[in-house]
Amino acid sequence: MQGPIVLTGGTGFVAGSVIRQTPEDVALHVLSRGAALVERPGLHWHTLDTLDERALRDTVTAIRPRAIIHTAAMAAIDYCEAHKEEAWAVNVTFTERLAALADTFGARLVYTSTDNAFDGVEGRYTESDPATPINYYGETKVAAERVVEAMGDRGVIGRVALVMGLPMLGTGNSFLSRMIPVLEQGEMLGVPDQEVRSPIDVITLGQALLELTDFGVSGYLHLAGNDIVNRCKMARRVAMALGYDGSLVRPTDPRHLPGRAPRPRDVSLLNTRARNVLKTPMCGIESAVGRILALRPS
Repeated sequence: MQGPIVLTGGTGFVAGSVIRQTPEDVALHVLSRGAALVERPGLHWHTLDTLDERALRDTVTAIRPRAIIHTAAMAAIDYCEAHKEEAWAVNVTFTERLAALADTFGARLVYTSTDNAFDGVEGRYTESDPATPINYYGETKVAAERVVEAMGDRGVIGRVALVMGLPMLGTGNSFLSRMIPVLEQGEMLGVPDQEVRSPIDVITLGQALLELTDFGVSGYLHLAGNDIVNRCKMARRVAMALGYDGSLVRPTDPRHLPGRAPRPRDVSLLNTRARNVLKTPMCGIESAVGRILALRPS
């Protein structure tokens, strides 16, 4: 890898994996609203309001990156549904500005999208299936996908499945870190069983995003694990792989909760293209848990 990389969403769950796995001889410039979470050689942290167009332009112009990994997003589905203007600004306008800056420097833009690009009626989606989101979060991500798609060979859209793992920096939005304390207490854990996913671990995802900063792959790519399973069964398998009693994980139905935005039923993603074009191997749930534990923060 040559030349600096910009990473957005520095305090986020996925960004923590990218930061942890970026070699120290690569200049990684992290953009974040929050203060630096770590210091190490090769890492440059820029705290700024990333929605301030001038501040963003001045910062990226000074860096002149060869690639931008864009992980920042408003990903809370219910919040997006209730705060549409804010969701559009974060998920679409911010992406438009990054794409324009990438054009200025001939940089590559690696965009992290979502399995919520699909309506969940069929499942087992490929990259060529049309996007049909049923919630506003999905709509904003699909709008941003089209911005990156218009960049041609310099743009790649990684549609990301449900991400499992433990935060490698900070706290992050990790269902596993919320799940473990409940299981340790021997308490029951309710998990939806109506939603089918193809979960990917945060270690593999970070590696794949770094690999994609090199030219060679463009367009859409499904970054997903090898297993297709409903969320309840997934949580049970993860619990058992971690040594907990799998029977503590019970199915629940949250669809009646007030303010809950629509969720697609089956947004499993087929990762055939990712397995064919990436050196980073995609893996199943049990292998993923092993990877997570191997790099578990001390």
